[in-house]
Parts: sequence; C-alpha cells; structure tokens
Amino acid sequence: MNEEGANVEDLELLSIIGFDGNPHNGLKVHPDGVHIVYPLGNKLAIKNWKSKKEKFLEGHTNVISTVAISNNGLYVASGQINHMGFKASVILWDFKNLNILLQYESHKVRVEAVVFSSCDTYLISLGGPDDSNIVLWNIDVKEALCGSYASDRTSGDAVTLSPMNLRGPCFMTGGECTLKVWTLNVLDRNLRSTNVSLGKIKRIITCIEIDYRDEFAYCGTSTGDIVKVKLNYSHDINILDPVVKPVLIGCFAKFPKKISSKQPLEAERYSQGVGAILLLDDDSIIIGAGDGTVDMVRERDVNPDSLIQKGHGKLINPSLPMLTTIRSVHVGSTVTSAQKLGDELLIGTIQCELYVINMKTFSVKLMATCHTSTIYDIAFPSQYSDVFATASKDDVRVWSVQTSQELLRISVPNFTCSGVIFTHDGKAIITSWNDGTMRAFTPQSGRLIFTILSAHNKGVSAIAITTDNCKIISGGGEGQVRVWDVKPSMQTLQFVLKEHKGPVSSIDVSNTNKEAVTASTDGTCIIWNIESGSRLAILFSSTLFMCVRYHPSSCQVITCGTNRMIGYWEIFDGSLIREVEGSKSSALNTLDITANGKHFATGGSDQIIKVWKYKEGITTHVGVGHAGVITGVRFSPDLRTIVSTSADGAIFLWRCPTMEQPTPPRTADSISSRSTCSIRESKFKNVEYISQISPTQSVRAQGAQEQEPSMCPAGGSVKCYCSGKCKCKAGLNQ
Repeated sequence: MNEEGANVEDLELLSIIGFDGNPHNGLKVHPDGVHIVYPLGNKLAIKNWKSKKEKFLEGHTNVISTVAISNNGLYVASGQINHMGFKASVILWDFKNLNILLQYESHKVRVEAVVFSSCDTYLISLGGPDDSNIVLWNIDVKEALCGSYASDRTSGDAVTLSPMNLRGPCFMTGGECTLKVWTLNVLDRNLRSTNVSLGKIKRIITCIEIDYRDEFAYCGTSTGDIVKVKLNYSHDINILDPVVKPVLIGCFAKFPKKISSKQPLEAERYSQGVGAILLLDDDSIIIGAGDGTVDMVRERDVNPDSLIQKGHGKLINPSLPMLTTIRSVHVGSTVTSAQKLGDELLIGTIQCELYVINMKTFSVKLMATCHTSTIYDIAFPSQYSDVFATASKDDVRVWSVQTSQELLRISVPNFTCSGVIFTHDGKAIITSWNDGTMRAFTPQSGRLIFTILSAHNKGVSAIAITTDNCKIISGGGEGQVRVWDVKPSMQTLQFVLKEHKGPVSSIDVSNTNKEAVTASTDGTCIIWNIESGSRLAILFSSTLFMCVRYHPSSCQVITCGTNRMIGYWEIFDGSLIREVEGSKSSALNTLDITANGKHFATGGSDQIIKVWKYKEGITTHVGVGHAGVITGVRFSPDLRTIVSTSADGAIFLWRCPTMEQPTPPRTADSISSRSTCSIRESKFKNVEYISQISPTQSVRAQGAQEQEPSMCPAGGSVKCYCSGKCKCKAGLNQ
C-alpha cells in the first residue's frame, strides 16, 4: 500500500448503534443532568441526552466491566476484563478534557467494581474472583494508599461496592455470603472491616444502595428479596466507625397480590433475583429484577418482627412481606442498571437495551438497542438507502439510517444468522442460518414466507441472489455451493457445486446474472456459470479468502483475506493483476465496492475502516473507533453513508466521502412504482415492500414458527400448505 505523500483523511462518524448492558450498574447519569456514560466494548461512550451527540474515551485494551462517576462530575473511572494470567487496568478520566489522569494495574484478570468516595478524594476498586482485593487510591496525589482482601476465607467473593454518603473514608462491600462495612485509616494507611451480622441467613448480595443519612443499607440478593441493614453509625459524621456492629433488620419482599385466610401470609420474591436498586427522595425504592420487572415500591409501616413466621421454634420463611408495590412495568430481560434523569428512569438490561420510564405514568419506551454478540453480515435494499439489515446470533434486525433506531427484529432463538440479503424488488428478506436452513421473511412485519430445510449439512455460511430474484446461491460450511431456482410456489435445487474443500466465506453475483464468484477458506475463489452449473475459472492464493466482490464492469473481482493483501483478479483467465497491502498488522475480513467502481472500503482485525481508490490502490480515508474486529462494511446505494459492524455487536455509521454520485436512487414513493390498481392488488395479496416500512415502527417477530408456511428439504421442491388462498406466493416474484 502506497500511502506516502497521500492525503489520508478521517471518516466522519455520524452515529453509533451500541449499548453494553452486561456490566452491573454500568449505565451512569452525570451530575449535570445532561450526559449519560456507558461502556461500549473497550470504549466509554459519553452521550448528550438532549442533542444525542456522542464522545468516546479510548484507553482500555479489553471489554469494560465497570463504570463510576464522581459526585462533583469531574472524574470518570472504569475497569476492564483481561485474559487469564494478565492484570486488568483501572483508568481515571478527566470528564471535561476527555483524557487519562491515572491508570493502574493492581487487579488480576478482572475489575469487578469501581466507586468514588463521597468526598471525591478516593477511588476504590474491587478485583474479581481471581484477585479478590480492594485497592484504594488518593486522587489528589495520584498514589495508592492501601489494599486488603475483600472477604474472609470462610465466605465467598465480593462482587459489589457502595460508598457511604456522609463519610468519605467509609464504604461497603457485598457478595457471596459476605457483607462488610469498611473504614479507611488515613494516618496508618490501612483498612478496617466490620462484618454485618446476618445470623443464619445466607444471601448472595448483587447490589447495594445506602440512604443519604448513612443509616440504612438496602442490598439486592440473588434470592429475590432486599436485605435491609442498620449501619449503627453515630450521629456525629466525624466518627467513622459504627458504634455497634451493623445488624440485619430483615429480608424484605413484596406484599402478595392474593391473600388467603386459610394460609399464612407468603412474601412474593422477585424472580431471578434483584439486579438493581435505586433510592428516591420520597423514600420510595426502584427495584429492577432478573425477569425484567421494574417496580416502584414503598416500605410498609409495620414492625418486621410481627411478620416473622415460626414453626416448632424455627424460622420458616426469612423473607417478609414488607414492600408495597406502587407501580410496575416489564422490560423483557434482566435489569442491570437503574438511574434517574430528571423525571425519567433510565433502565439498562442484559440484552443491551436502554429503556426510558416516565416517573409519572410509568410508561416505558425503548430508546436504544443493539445486537448482543457478533454481527456477521449487513445488507442494504437495492436502490434504497433509508434502511439496512444486520445478521447476528438469535435474530435479524432492520435499522433506520436517519434515526439509528431498530425498525424490525426477527428472532430465531438459539441459532445464528450468517447472512442476510434483500430481494431486488424489496418484497422479502432472505437469511441463512447455522442450522442449515434458509428463511425468507416479509420486510415490514417479519412474517415467515418460506423455509428451505437442510440446505447445507454444516450450516449455511454465505448467500447471494440474482437481480431478477430467480436464483439464490448459497454456500455451506462443508464447502458446497448450491444454486436454487426460486419461484412463487416452490424453491427447487438446481445445482450442487463441489469444488471447495473448506467453508464458503463469501458469494457475489455478476451484473449479468449468469456468473457468480465464491470465496473459501481453502485458499481458492471460483467463478461459476450458474446457468449451466460449470466452473469458469479458479483463483489460487496462500491465504484464507474472507470476502470477494465483482467490479461493476464484471471484468474483474477484488478479494481480501488473512494475508493482509487486497487482490485484483482477471475474470477471463483467473490471473492476478495486482496486489495491494490492505493492513500492516492483521487480516482483512470484509470489503465492499461502490456502484460506479471507483472506490471500495475494507475492514479487518485491526479495527480500522479504510476507503480506497480502486484504480490507484491508495487509501483516501480512515475510520477509527471500533472496539472489536470488523466483520462487515457496506456503502449505501446513494453513496452518502458507510455502515460497518464489529464482533462486539456495535454498528457504526460514517459519512461517505464526497464521491461522484450514482444515478439518483428511487425514493420510498417511487421505488417499485405501481399504479393505484397495482397498489390495491398488492394489499389484496398481502405483499410488503421494504420501501413502505415506517421510520417510527418497532416490530418484533418470531422467525421460527410451529407451522411454517412452506418448507422443503435440500433436494426437493416446496409444496404449498396454505389453506384457502395461497399466501406464500406473495413473498417473491409477484
């Protein structure tokens, strides 16, 4: 790659679709009430809640596991996960200047939690199960004061931290059968701990919230109840040690909905444990549970001792019905974060979804979502740039380019979608899955149109379709390439091409619809005649080919792979025309070429997007920001946007550099232009078009149904099982 003397510019980042909800209490609201902070892979995202603009803090080398913000808003702290045997770093950031103030590696493998003291003088970090140490740093002098083991040998690992609100040198830790109050002795530079007396009750503490007077601590547990602890501090805030040992008041659960006079009062615990607690100013409590329940509760004005049930002198049920539910809502997955922003609640879930709950009406709204694992493919509809689709584990999603919001989610649980394409008429989304199945869905409602069962023995790894929508070309993990004849009533297997010895990684069809090129990890690319099922040419290289694309002229193909080289190949005889170094350090995983053939983009394991001039073979623009290996890159049909995806599930939208614009694409009003009569006919036939998708919709559909409309095994044809008027014919070629 000849970049010397070239003017390489930065790609302008438009937006990022991503939110990591896995870290407990990872979503934070800044004290200014305008910004929110949350992890995104190995980066920290700072988002202005009003303008929706984002900034990023880069410095971690692996996934961020915990986040904290100081009370004065000047500092942000974050800890990460590292590989086994290596130390994990904690970074202290300057919020205003977005630079690193302090970085240390005192914990092994994982940083479980970080918090600031209430006086913002100390930064406290807790190591994971392989470390189990507490380390305390003085922020002003930037030095470590002391450290200590977080738990005793007789108890389990500590997993959470919480600072006191009035006493700066004091904090609490909780975990598996352990709950302690800690005090820092600044002069002696050591930590003193006091165990909370829980009696015979055993609990795994998942989160801790302390009231503003340091009088009580509310601890969420995996059992599904709230452990309330009296801290027994003196009224003098200068006295740092508890007057007497902190004690358990009770394990509080919800008051039951149904009461029977014949049976004793049974407290209702939260299913799958308590994931987040938030104390409000009016003494009410927000509780987020593992089953997705978000409750606003209030503690009953009853003596807990009066509710204890005993039989034969023994405690029957330690959970007491002391919480009255005021409002309740369900968000669908485990709650990991709960924060208050003005009159709204921000709820983060383990499914990487960010919900906003109105405090007055308790109505819930999905504000942000993203894939929870690696994204394997991207696709734009033909000549329509307002939406795009992504394929990942468990689901396929359709996104809006303008709003970055999810418009449609098609779920097929426990399976991974390896490829996604739109039919060129916009009537269907064709997907390939690792269970060897190909499924077609309607683009607006996500309704299943047809299924081709057992399309490949080891899963379908790549997929492509001709512009006339008559043929689907699929590649499998066993190396076979199969050509399918697609008709409204049936999908028939035409050819089985058995040249590749390794999995097929990429497929592209020429503009003539007569040829297709397939790339494989066996080091070959093969050009096929898909009309006769014969091989036209084969390309050899000492690499694992990851992606291949036709030049719009259909005279050349361009490839990339693990040897870091971009190859230009002649279709006529399969000869290598030229090679350009695409990366200095790592493999190239994906590429895409513009419709005019003058530029192409690449992405690889170096987490960098590059835009190239095709003829000159030089880099013009570079995009840096991905936190994981780049798995896909696509130009929008109007050449205004570049979309890239990565292994951490993030989607980046970049402004495409100024290029010669292609023929103006059809808009939502003009695409697949039809008369009023044909529109009425399409409604009668229940045909959906991707151009008619609403930019404000949020539809979720189940892709795997018990009775699928039409199915065929790999060697047969599809029979129509529709009762009455055929519905499966409406999907393609109408």
